[in-house]
Amino acid sequence: MLNRVAVLSDIHGVLPALEAVLAEPDVGAADHIVVTGDIAAGPQPTRVLDLLTSLGDRVIWISGNADRELLEYRRGRRDTIPDPIAPWAAEQLREDHLDLLGSLPRSLSLSLNGLGKVLFCHATPRDDEEVVLVDSRLDRWKEVFSELDTDIRTVVCGHTHMPFVRLAHSRLVINPGSIGMPYGRPGAHWALLGPGVELRTTHFDLQAAATRLSQDSSYPDITEWADYYLHARATDADALATFSPQDGRDHTP
Repeated sequence: MLNRVAVLSDIHGVLPALEAVLAEPDVGAADHIVVTGDIAAGPQPTRVLDLLTSLGDRVIWISGNADRELLEYRRGRRDTIPDPIAPWAAEQLREDHLDLLGSLPRSLSLSLNGLGKVLFCHATPRDDEEVVLVDSRLDRWKEVFSELDTDIRTVVCGHTHMPFVRLAHSRLVINPGSIGMPYGRPGAHWALLGPGVELRTTHFDLQAAATRLSQDSSYPDITEWADYYLHARATDADALATFSPQDGRDHTP
């Protein structure tokens, strides 16, 4: 059983944000770093993957929908990707990066001190782009948990880029937020698990990071991309308005 893990989700190819979180003492002291998907679809995809790979067995990897889409695009299984930066990011990847992304599991479970058997996934346990939110109705949570073993009492998911902790049908649900594309407020958002749950935010120099991205990335719209995502121009209200129709809720007044 592990004592403590750091959970990093939705890095989206933003190296300065990832480096800032990896420099946190509690991340360095954790037994493992669990990366819950959407790792490389962003302005510095190869450098992010190379840094995480250099950490060896300390990193436990999970695939996200954006990782799957990058691979499908490069392998000719899809012609487009909805995220404008993703086709560019896909073209930057080497074959070893593609092999890595193709090997990643969609979910996995770990036994963690204080939390028991914890299932880690990207969006939901059964799908890598299904939407659940902090205010999703209990029937929705029952639906997405329908295939879980009864001994899994904690579920960690990402995908929606907004941190929260809540109970749903006696299971603790944790979303660490996003490292590289936060919604609602700036900073690199992550979680420290074991024996309790701590939602963390690592602050870093946003202007220096934006300058670095502009100098390092050849993505044509990098200046606008960096300004929008590093400064979290999308509010939590904006994100909830976008995602809410996707969680099956009834919008009848």
